[in-house]
Amino acid sequence: MVSQIGQVVLLRELLMVFYGSELSIGIILASWMFWVGVGSWAGMVLAERVRRPLSISAGAAAGVLLLLPATVLGSRLLRGFFDVVPGEYLSFSATALGSVLLMAPGCLLIGVQFVFVARLWREQTGACDTSGGAKTYLFEAWGDAIAGTLFSLLLVHYLNPFHLVLGAAALMAATVVGLGIRAALRHPGRRTVKLIGVAALALLVVAAAGAFPYLGRLDDLAYQEQWRLFAPDQELVETRRSKYGTISVVRREDQYSFFQSGHLAFSTAEEDAVAYQLEESPAAEFAHFALAQHRSPRRILLIGGGLRGVLREILRHPVVEQVDYVEPDVVMVETASRYVPRETRAALASPRVEVIPTDGRLFVKETDRTYDLILIDVPDPATAVLNRFYTTEFFHEAAERLESDGVLATGVTSTSDLRGSAVVNQNATVYHTLRTAFDHVLPVGDLFCYFFASNDPDQLSADPEVLRHRFADRAVEAEAFSEWYFHTLLEEAPLLRRHWILLHHGRHPEAHRTTPETGPLFPAPIAEQLAGEADLPPVYERYFINSDFRPIGYFHSLVLWNRRVDRERAEIFRRILNVRGWWIWPIIGGFLLLQLVLRAAGRRLTGRADAHYAILFTIFTTGLATMTLQITLLFAFQSIYGFVYEMIGLIVAMFMAGLGLGAALTRRRALVEVPVRPLAFIQLCIAAFAFVIALVLPLAAAAGASWITFLGFSVITFGGGLMNGAGFPLAAACCMGLNRRTEKSTGIAYGTELFGACVGAVLAGAVVAPVIGILACCVLAGIMNSTAFVLILVSRNASWKTNNKMPQPG
Repeated sequence: MVSQIGQVVLLRELLMVFYGSELSIGIILASWMFWVGVGSWAGMVLAERVRRPLSISAGAAAGVLLLLPATVLGSRLLRGFFDVVPGEYLSFSATALGSVLLMAPGCLLIGVQFVFVARLWREQTGACDTSGGAKTYLFEAWGDAIAGTLFSLLLVHYLNPFHLVLGAAALMAATVVGLGIRAALRHPGRRTVKLIGVAALALLVVAAAGAFPYLGRLDDLAYQEQWRLFAPDQELVETRRSKYGTISVVRREDQYSFFQSGHLAFSTAEEDAVAYQLEESPAAEFAHFALAQHRSPRRILLIGGGLRGVLREILRHPVVEQVDYVEPDVVMVETASRYVPRETRAALASPRVEVIPTDGRLFVKETDRTYDLILIDVPDPATAVLNRFYTTEFFHEAAERLESDGVLATGVTSTSDLRGSAVVNQNATVYHTLRTAFDHVLPVGDLFCYFFASNDPDQLSADPEVLRHRFADRAVEAEAFSEWYFHTLLEEAPLLRRHWILLHHGRHPEAHRTTPETGPLFPAPIAEQLAGEADLPPVYERYFINSDFRPIGYFHSLVLWNRRVDRERAEIFRRILNVRGWWIWPIIGGFLLLQLVLRAAGRRLTGRADAHYAILFTIFTTGLATMTLQITLLFAFQSIYGFVYEMIGLIVAMFMAGLGLGAALTRRRALVEVPVRPLAFIQLCIAAFAFVIALVLPLAAAAGASWITFLGFSVITFGGGLMNGAGFPLAAACCMGLNRRTEKSTGIAYGTELFGACVGAVLAGAVVAPVIGILACCVLAGIMNSTAFVLILVSRNASWKTNNKMPQPG
C-alpha cells in the first residue's frame, strides 16, 4: 500500500514539474521500478549476511517514513536544481535526471523491505523455500489494489500529498512495531535491545501522527516555493485538487492564469484591467471566425474554452439558440468563476447554455444530440489525453453529431511560414486526419492554425467578404473582434501557400524527417489544388494519420515542445520516429543465439549457465509484459474515458487484484518441485493472451455503451494481471532450484521483474505506443513471452536433469 500510494502521489507531483506528457509518466514509473529493483537486489545481498532481519526491516520502515515526505517536498523544489529560465518547462534530459535522482532513496528502501519481509515470513513458518517471497508478492499485489482503489475514490479528495505518504508510511512502521513487540515477547534473549529499537520506531510513528495537523501548512508553503521557482514574478493565489489533477491559480498584476497539473489551461483578466483585451482577443478570434464559417449556427457544442472567453463570445451571436458546454472538471469551473470576467460568469448562467460536467470525448460518443457547429478548444495534443481530440476516430464521431451542413472547428500551434519539420508535421497530421472524416478542410492562421471542416461544399468560405457579411448581418457587438479582421486572417497568398504545404506534406515515407517543400511562388486556388490531389501520392498514414491506437499526433507535438526547450535532445525524438516494427526479430534472434552459445559452453563449464539465463530472461519478460499491457490498457481506456481517475484507478486495482490471485494459485505448486514446465506454460499463456488483447481491444473500444466498454476492459485487465501474477512464484522457485539460496532467489526474481517493467515503461510509453501503435505493445509482449517459452524449453532439455525437488525443512 505504501508503494502504490507513494508511486501515485509522486507521479501526480512530478507531472506538474514535467509538463504532464505520457513520456514523463514512462520516465517516472521507470525510475521508480528501477530503484525498487536495485533495492531488492541490495536486500538480497544483505539478507544473506544479516542475522537479525527485523532490525533491517525496522530501519527500512523508519527510512521510508522520513524519506517519502522529503521526496514529495523535493519534487516541489526540483526546478531549483536546474538552470532553467523562469516559466520554461524542464527539458527531457532534466526530466530523466530529476526522476532518477529523486526516486532513489525511498525506492531503494522499499525494495530492501520486500526481501526482508519475505525472509521474516519464511523464518516464521520454518520453510526453506521461496514461499515467503511468493506470499509477500501476493499480498503486495492485493495491497496495491486496495490502496489504488482507496486513493482514487476516497483519499485523494480529503488528504494532501504529505498526509497521504506520511500516513501510509506510518502505517507500515506501526506494523513493524507490532512485529518487534511480538518478537521481544517470544524471545527473551536481547529483549532489552529489541524493546529499545521498537520504542524508537514507535516514537517516530507518534511524531509522524503529531505532525499531521501541520502538514496542511507545509503543503501550502511547498506550493508557494514551487511557483516561486517556476514564475517568480507571479503570485500563487489558490491551489485546489480535483479528480483531474491539481488546479493552481496564479496572478500577475491584473492577469490570472490557471494551471492544471502543470499545464497552462488559460489566462484571463477583468474587464477593467489593462490586460483584458490582450487576453480576450485569441478567444474572440476563434469563436467569431468559427461561427462565421456557418451560415446559421443555432445549436453549438463547445468542448473546452468556455472559461477563457469562447463561450461568452459565442453568445454574442443572436442566431445562437443553444450551447452545450462540456467541461469535465467541476472544481475548475467553481474555482475560475471567482476570477474570470463578469461577462464570462454571466455566460455560464445564461439560459441558452447548458454546462455538462463530463469528458468531451465520452459525451460525443454517447449523446444523440446533433449540432450545427462543434468547437474543440483544447490545448495541442502534447499528451495522449489531449491527443484523443485529434484522432480520426474522434473526428468521425464528431461528424456523426453534426447536421449535414455542420462545421467542426479546432486548431493547433503553428508558425507563419510552416518551415520547421516539427511544426509542419504536427499541422499536416491534423489536416490529413481531418480529411479522413470530412470532405472539405480549410486551414487558416499564422502563429496559431485554425482548421475548419465540413462535408457541405458550400458551407466553408475562404472569402473574407463572405465572412464579413455573415458577421455584420448578425449585428454582433464584440469589443475584442472586428469584422475587418477577416481580411487580415484570410490574406490570399499566405492562405493558399499554407494549404498547398499541408496538402502536399506527408506523402513520402521520409516526409516526417524533412522540411516541407516550398511549393510554387503563386499557388493555385484551393479548389484547383484539391482537383489535382488525385495525381499526388497517397498520404503516408504511419506518420500523418493520427488515431486512438497509433497516437502519432501526440509524438509530433512532443517533438515540437522539446525543440523549444531542448533543441539538442529533440534530435533523440526525431530518431525514435525511425523505429520499425521488424527490428524486434534480429533482437529475438540474438536472444536465441545467446541461449545456444550458453548451452554449448555449459557442457564444459557449470552446466547450468543456459538455465540461469532462461529463467532471468523469463522473469524480465514477465515484468516487461506486465508494464506494456498496463500501458496498452490505460492508453486505450483513456481514449474513451479521458481523465476519469476513478475508473482508471479501478482498472489498475483490477490488474493488481488479478496479479495477487495469480500468485495465490501457483505458489503452492512451487513448494514441491522446481516448476519449470508450469513456468513455460504460463509464458505461453501470457503470449497468447497478449495477442488476443490486440485483437479484442479495438472491439471493446468501439462498443456503443460505456458500461459494456468498462466491463470488457475490466475482464481483459483482470485476466492480464492473473496470468502475469502466476509467473512470479514459479520463477522464484526455479531460481531456488538453481542456486539453493532462498533470499537470493526472492531478490533476484523481484528485482529482475521490476527491471523488465522499467524497460517496458520506457519502450511502450515513449516508442512503441506513439510510433508503431498501442496494439504493437501487445504484440511486443506476446513475442517476448513466446521467446521466453522457447528458451525455457531449450534449457530444460539441457540443464534441468537433477535436483528437481525443492529442499524441505530439516
